[in-house]
Order: sequence, then structure tokens, then C-alpha cells
Amino acid sequence: MKFWKYHGIGNDFVLLDGSKGDLTIDPGMCRRYCDRHFGIGADGVLYIMPGENTDITMRIINADGSEAEMCGNGIRCVAKHAYDFGIVKKEEFSIHTLAGDLKAKLGIENGKAVSVQIDMGAPVLDARKVPVDADGKFIDQPFSVNGIELRANAVSMGNPHFITFTDLTDEQVRELGPVLECHPFFPRKTNVEFCKVKDGKIYITVYERGAAWTLACGTGACATTTAAALNGMVPFDVPVDVHLPGGWLKITVDKDLRYVLMEGPAELVYEGITAE
Repeated sequence: MKFWKYHGIGNDFVLLDGSKGDLTIDPGMCRRYCDRHFGIGADGVLYIMPGENTDITMRIINADGSEAEMCGNGIRCVAKHAYDFGIVKKEEFSIHTLAGDLKAKLGIENGKAVSVQIDMGAPVLDARKVPVDADGKFIDQPFSVNGIELRANAVSMGNPHFITFTDLTDEQVRELGPVLECHPFFPRKTNVEFCKVKDGKIYITVYERGAAWTLACGTGACATTTAAALNGMVPFDVPVDVHLPGGWLKITVDKDLRYVLMEGPAELVYEGITAE
């Protein structure tokens, strides 16, 4: 089977083209492909599938075989591939995901997509819909885990995120990432963002649901910037520079919370053919 290896600021994926409707999702195969010792190696597998009242559909399977509703870095890779390989022949188009229909806008140079902006839609703040085991909004709330006291935020960008700006040691961050992902407070588990704001920029370390520590998480950057704006740490309606271990994104949060814009790169690393 032919595949393409992509990354979005270090968040890496195997991409499979099923745009003609000739592929079915195989979680076991995805686990094998993502194995970094015995497979290709990736944080997840991206499937391009036929559109559902959209130009194309994206499905994302995590390294552990579970399916994610959305992936911010992955959708930029899907958008770039769809344009560069002629699946979609326009610079603005729609992508169906399990989190809803999203719009991609590409920056083109020499016939190739060099940057991708995604309208990620409206953030979800209703705690039960994130989901977390709380009512109302869970913004700047106290949370205790393993004897450590946090101030925390729960935001969904089609997938759940638990965000803290509490000053923690590196050892505490390493301890809490996997603990929080599977904490009973989160009925569908959660992505976890450990964050700092400095000079108007946000710095994030991510423990990703189903993939563990990753170099980047696009939906996490969107959720974190939303939480930071709600807490008065960064402005609304202005692109905010967000740093993840793999690089930088620009995130803009609408003051009325109608949408969040994410802009950043997507890179094709190589292509190949698998034995199965």
C-alpha cells in the first residue's frame, strides 16, 4: 500500500489516500504502522476519504488504534496533500471531520501549499460537552491530583483538552501527563496541556490522548489560546504566537468565540510502499 509521511511542527503522521472510496479504516494496521521500532513510526494515521457534503473527509487514528475526533496538525497535512496531489483543485475548501466541517485556506508558492490556515470552528466550553465531570464552564477552576493543586481549564476543539497554567516542575509535568489523561474526571480521557505565558507568547508541553508525549498538538494550541484569552493572559482577535516542542503556530481567538483560526506549516517527509 502506498503511504506518505508528513509532519506538522513535529507531530508526525502516516497518510493514506482513500479519496476514491477504496480504503477502509483498520485500527490494527494503524498500530503497526505507527510503531517506531517495527513499523513506519508516527503519532497517528491520517485517512483522506470521500467528502460528506464537503470536498474531502479526514479520519485520524491514534498510535494506540483509537480514533480521535480531530487533529489540528493532521488536518493541515491533509489539506496540503489534497491540494499538492490534485485531489482538490482549489485554494479554499471544506474538510469533514468527526468534530464537524472545517474550512482550509492555503498559501501557495510554485504550485505547492506552503502554509495552511484552518478555521477550527467554535470552542466548546460547556463542561459536560467537553466532556468533563462538571457543570457549567470549567475555566480557571481548582483541581487536585496526586496531592498537587492546580488551576485548570477544560475546552473542547472537537476533542477534549485539560489546560493548566500552574507553575510546575519538569518532574511534576512528567508525572501528571499520563495520570490526567486517564483520570476519571474525563469520561473520554483527555489531552493535557502544561502551559506558560511569557511576553505575550504561549509555551505548551503536550501529553496527547492516545499518543503520549508529542512534539505538537494543533487542537491543543487552539484550546490553550482560548483558555488564555478567557483568563486575560492574551488578547482576543489578534494572532498569538504559540510554541510547542516542534515549532510555532499562530492562533487567533474570536472575541465572541465564534471561531478559532490556526495557521502553520505542514511538511511532506517522504513517501513509500508498505509490505501489506
